[in-house]
Amino acid sequence: MLFSQLELVNPYWLWLLPLPIIIYWFIPAYRTRQSAIKVPFFDVLVQALDEVPSEGASQLRASYWQQALLIISWCLLILALTKPTILGPLQTRESLGRDVMVVVDLSGSMAERDFVSKTASGNGGIQKISRLDAAKEVLADFATTRQGDRLGLILFGDAAFVQTPFTADQKAWLALLNQTDVAMAGQSTHLGDAIGLAIKVFEQSASAELSASTDSQHQNEKPRQKVAIVLTDGNDTGSYVEPIDAAKVAAAKNVRIHMIAMGDPTTIGEKALDMDVINRVAEISGGQAFQALNRNELEQAYTAIGKLEPQLYESTTYRPKKSIHQYPIMLIVVMYLFGFGFATMRRQLTLSSNKNRLHSGEKHV
Repeated sequence: MLFSQLELVNPYWLWLLPLPIIIYWFIPAYRTRQSAIKVPFFDVLVQALDEVPSEGASQLRASYWQQALLIISWCLLILALTKPTILGPLQTRESLGRDVMVVVDLSGSMAERDFVSKTASGNGGIQKISRLDAAKEVLADFATTRQGDRLGLILFGDAAFVQTPFTADQKAWLALLNQTDVAMAGQSTHLGDAIGLAIKVFEQSASAELSASTDSQHQNEKPRQKVAIVLTDGNDTGSYVEPIDAAKVAAAKNVRIHMIAMGDPTTIGEKALDMDVINRVAEISGGQAFQALNRNELEQAYTAIGKLEPQLYESTTYRPKKSIHQYPIMLIVVMYLFGFGFATMRRQLTLSSNKNRLHSGEKHV
């Protein structure tokens, strides 16, 4: 299994494997001649040293274990030069293509019970629910279709605040959405301030990602598209930034805004829907405007937005390569440490043995 995952980055170094054999055959070891002295007691000296005499010049020869050590070391050295690599564990790389900020109106008019529940048909009657509850049901279905997108949530009334920063965890996003309630941000509808806050969150998210990204591969990725979906049932009532001006800023920052108007457009006062403003905000920013008088139309609006903003999610799997060229070198070092240690101990034992024999020979003489 390990050999199937092994890959040599520089396999051309394998051509050097037979180099020691070529040198051995064509470039033999240099032999030197030494002068010798003839002595009449040579036989006695040989017996005392327990050595076997040889004719001609003397030549140092490696023992079998030394030769094996040299051969193995050479093979390991060549293996290290080829830079062997193995495949690491399977990794999954996910590319998120879009940030979607859902902006929900929590003004007092969102408590109007003029929408039908999703489960009403199964009960055999009509069950009226509030506009906010209907929006939660539709948004729950919408979130399941946004695989690969990061979802955020902004709530607004008298003021706008971030309920959920951008996250790919749909369950956490839905849990925070379900914790919302009418008028928890006030009774009014500050639509322009909510759009302005959404633009600010997009900018902060992009800046944080740019500063946190140190990988050149991440820096070369295309920036994620920025989409805001604004759900409101009334007109703007005293924002610091007018919705039209906020839409112009959004267009400059490449933020598309899709507007969804809930409720009856014939109402008056703060609950009235200013469709001219809603249409202009969507048009200026490059989005579209929708009007939902009932739950079916609300579902159709989010379905249309899903088609306008198709998924850009990409998931790729890869196995990183890990070089192991250092292990053959480490093995060579360990082998030579043991080899030299063994040779040193053997030499010390031989010297001590010869000394004992000489002392015993002197006593015998």
